[in-house]
Amino acid sequence: MKLVAGHAVTGALLQAAEPAKATAAPVPKSRPSAPAYRRVLIVAPQPFYEDRGTPIAVRQVVEGLSQLGYSVDLLAYPVGSDIQVPGVRLMRTANPLRFKSVPVGLSVKKVLLDIPLTLALLSRLRTGAYSCIHAVEEAAFPAVLLGRHYRVPVIYDMQSSLPEQLATHPGLGATPVRYLLEQLESWLLRRADLVVSSAGLASRVREVAPHTPLHEWQYPSVMVPAARGDAERLRRRLGIPAGRPVVLYGGTFQSYQGLGQLIEAIPMVRAVVPDATFVLVGAENGTGAAVRAQGAALLQSGALHVIDRQPRHEIPGYLGLADVLVSPRSYGGNLPLKVFDYLAAGRPIVATDIPTHRTVLNEDRAVLVPTQSSELARGILSLLLDPSRADRLARAGRRYAEEHLGWARFVNSLGNLYEAVHQHAPAKSA
Repeated sequence: MKLVAGHAVTGALLQAAEPAKATAAPVPKSRPSAPAYRRVLIVAPQPFYEDRGTPIAVRQVVEGLSQLGYSVDLLAYPVGSDIQVPGVRLMRTANPLRFKSVPVGLSVKKVLLDIPLTLALLSRLRTGAYSCIHAVEEAAFPAVLLGRHYRVPVIYDMQSSLPEQLATHPGLGATPVRYLLEQLESWLLRRADLVVSSAGLASRVREVAPHTPLHEWQYPSVMVPAARGDAERLRRRLGIPAGRPVVLYGGTFQSYQGLGQLIEAIPMVRAVVPDATFVLVGAENGTGAAVRAQGAALLQSGALHVIDRQPRHEIPGYLGLADVLVSPRSYGGNLPLKVFDYLAAGRPIVATDIPTHRTVLNEDRAVLVPTQSSELARGILSLLLDPSRADRLARAGRRYAEEHLGWARFVNSLGNLYEAVHQHAPAKSA
């Protein structure tokens, strides 16, 4: 398929109307401005800041860059909480439709907000001097086009695969549409100056764009440990009697997370361990409705608790409540951030045996099972019935997190990534 030439599209963007001025938070004055070669523009098409997947990852990046001495302009949606990080200026795009929230995944709101985001990106490149653009997810498309025009190298932060992410939406999974999305992704991967992908996506990038420089994220787990007594207080709040084993899931309630299979596994687990209690944390914007409907009888009996999305500082308490942590994800190339937190929590893990999970999990630090509900039940029971094995896996997981998922290691890898992009030849031809 022949795609529109990059410079032609860039020209069209340059003729677009000026965007509304972005609302910028003041720059903290804890240190002088960085020189131009250390000025970075991060473009994040997400509500920022919110305690969920990609915004958490973006926050870790900007905090790491601040520690490395970079000056960062962070361009994001006009939704979310402000943050204050030395050397980081949060800039919000226009919000003519007065949106108050943006759901996870593709939505009409997201498409509409990407328009002022693109125009704000153009405005920033016209008026500011940046050493590179760090573009997250779909923001990389206009960033690559405009980066060529302004001769600014672009890092494509690939948090997920576009064709895979959109395939489950009505009308977007059809063969012609999927082919178009795959071609667009291929075009982007081959024209970015550097790709940094979520764990699990590197093989796809290498297959499509073998000559594009590639790094793979290994995000740190930097949550504050739960305070003593947090888990007990949560247990009392949820009405779970002392001594009952808890199996916990924490994350989004999107269909690919495999929560349907997990709910199907609950009666199988309770047939052997009758007092086992399941806690699912992370429902938001109506995504818990299907789970609650499927598990209505289990909710009624107290075997299942479905909890709305919690602030990140509350999550350690929930993880500390668990006897077993589960990630029943049925498919998906990108590794969910919760797995990093699971490892650091020092609790035994049951996860589906898919390539994504195997980027950081193996049989030495988790129970890996097929995606069927009966196999999930078998894996959970193998830990509930064998405390010594559960303890061994939990210790191995925490040891891996301490060795590989520390903050210092992450900041060092981030510095290496930015050195690589700054050494890369600026602006490949379109």
